[in-house]
Amino acid sequence: MKELKQEMGEVTAMIKDTTGNPAPLGLMGFGMTTVLLNLHNAGFFAFGTMILAMGIFYGGLAQVLAGMMEWKKNNTFGTTAFTSYGLFWLSLVGLVVMPAIGWGATPENSAMVAYFFMWGLFTAVMFIGTLKLDRALQFVFASLALLFFLLVLSEATGSTAILRIAGYEGIICGLSAVYTALAQVLNEVYGKVIAPIGPVT
Repeated sequence: MKELKQEMGEVTAMIKDTTGNPAPLGLMGFGMTTVLLNLHNAGFFAFGTMILAMGIFYGGLAQVLAGMMEWKKNNTFGTTAFTSYGLFWLSLVGLVVMPAIGWGATPENSAMVAYFFMWGLFTAVMFIGTLKLDRALQFVFASLALLFFLLVLSEATGSTAILRIAGYEGIICGLSAVYTALAQVLNEVYGKVIAPIGPVT
């Protein structure tokens, strides 16, 4: 093998990544769906098929696709985040739809406490990862972790007031993700900072 290398010489190839940035797609899917669900939690309108459809197609499938594209770009954080939260939305839709079609019973409050707590724990750990990324993502993940833990309190206590607080906080969280997504798009299109997302720490 060594002799073959000596005969052929060494060839170095530079491979340029020409694929687009999938993060804005994932952030928009997460952000818009989060805003719409939490407008319901804050009491602005009833829960309906609009939220379910967003949870399946934009919050769910779009984020899973973004996660797979992040995998192609060798981004472990992006792959884990987008794929996980895409499947979160699909699982949340399943928790609503499956009992309605006879596929199991509606989960008890204690089960939903455990569900939201595990997602809050996951998000809190992912937040630690954002400390090496930009400030906008830090805010998205910090506010999302807080949202999950507020939902834990709401489910544990049955408090409508806490759910409404979670709703308003979730609207802020979702809008921060929408801002981060659109900032990345505009900054890339114009080749300069149009919408700041904060320095890498």
